[in-house]
Amino acid sequence: MKTILTVCRIELSRIFSLKPAFAVLVVASVAYAAFYPQPYRTEALRDVPIAVVDLDGTDSSRELARRVDASADVAVGAVFPDQASATQDVFTRNLYGVLVIPQFFERDLLHHRQSPIALYVDASYFLIYQRLSGGVTSVARTMGAEVETARLVAAGVDPVLAAAAADPMPLTAVALFNPQGGYATYILPAAFVLILQQTLLIGVGLLGTYRNDELSAELAASGGPVSVVAGKLLAYLVLEIFIMSFYLIALPYLYNIPRLGAALSILIFALPFALAVSALGLVLARLFRDPLTVQLVSAALGIPFLFLAGFSWPTEAIPPFLHAVATLLPSTSAINGMVAVSQMGASIGDVRQAFLTLWALAVAYTTIAILLESRGRVVASI
Repeated sequence: MKTILTVCRIELSRIFSLKPAFAVLVVASVAYAAFYPQPYRTEALRDVPIAVVDLDGTDSSRELARRVDASADVAVGAVFPDQASATQDVFTRNLYGVLVIPQFFERDLLHHRQSPIALYVDASYFLIYQRLSGGVTSVARTMGAEVETARLVAAGVDPVLAAAAADPMPLTAVALFNPQGGYATYILPAAFVLILQQTLLIGVGLLGTYRNDELSAELAASGGPVSVVAGKLLAYLVLEIFIMSFYLIALPYLYNIPRLGAALSILIFALPFALAVSALGLVLARLFRDPLTVQLVSAALGIPFLFLAGFSWPTEAIPPFLHAVATLLPSTSAINGMVAVSQMGASIGDVRQAFLTLWALAVAYTTIAILLESRGRVVASI
C-alpha cells in the first residue's frame, strides 16, 4: 500500500511538472470547457433567411409570406419578382432557400382547390434544411386549416365541428429531457464525455512515454508492476475527480443544460470510465513509447471515436462489426449511460449494462497494462 501511495504522489507531481502532460490534462480541459460550447449557446437555429417569390401578389399570398417571416425558425430575407433572381442569392449563400407562391394562389383557395406552394432549400446544411422545411410546412398547414375551417363555417357548419374537420388529429409535441429542443442540450453532454476521454488518454499516454523522472524510475524498479500501475491509476483518478466533477456537474448548470441526475450517481458512474480510459492510456504508452507517436495516434483516433460513439449517427444503424469495435471504447458505454444518469435521472441499476461494460473494460485494460509493465521490466533487465 505504501508503494501505491508513493507512486501516486510521484505521478501527481509529474502531472504538474511535465509541461506537455499538464497542458493536455489541465489546460486543455479548461480551454475546451470555455470555448467548445460557445457555438451552441443559442441551442437552436432561429430566423434562417429565405427568399420569397410571390407570383400572385394578392392579400392571401402576402399573408402567407408575413406568417412565414413571423415564425421563429424562418425570416424572409428578400422578395424577388422571379425564381432566377432568388436562386442567385442562394448560390452566393446570402439566403438558404426560396419559397415560391404560385400565380392564382388566392383564386384557387377561394374556389376550394389545392394551391401548392414550392420550397427550395439548401440541404447541404442539414440543420438549416430541417428548420426551413419544418417552419414553412407548419405555417402552410396552419393557414390551410384556417382556410378550410372558414369555408366550412361559411357553408353553415358549426365552428367547433368545422375546426375539427379541418384538423382532425392535432399534434401536441412534448420534448422530454430537452424542453428547448436544442442542439446544445443534445450534443454537449456526449461531447463532454469524449473530451474527457481524449484529454485523459493523451495525457496519460504522454506521462507514460516520458521516462526522465529518476525517482519514478527507481521506484518502478523496486515496486511490483501491480503496485506501479495501481499507483498511477490512483493518481489519475484523484485528478479526474475534480475535472469530471467540473465537466459533468458544474458545466451543465453553467450552460443551462437540463440535469435530473444526482451528483453522487454521476460520480459513481464516472469511476469505471476514468479507470478504463487511464488504463488504456497506459497501454498506449507501453505500445508506442514515443510522445509524438502517442499524440498522433490519439488525435487520429479522435474522429473515429466520435462517429462510433452513437450520438452523431444512431448505434442501431452502425454495422455490427463496427458496433463491436465501438464497445471496446470506454466513451461508447460512458456516453449512453452518462446521458441517461445525468439528463434523464436514471439510477445505476437502470444503466447496469453500460456500467458493467465500463468495469469490464477497466479490468481488461488494467490487466494488459500490468502485463506490459512486467514485460517492460524483463526487457529492461536483459
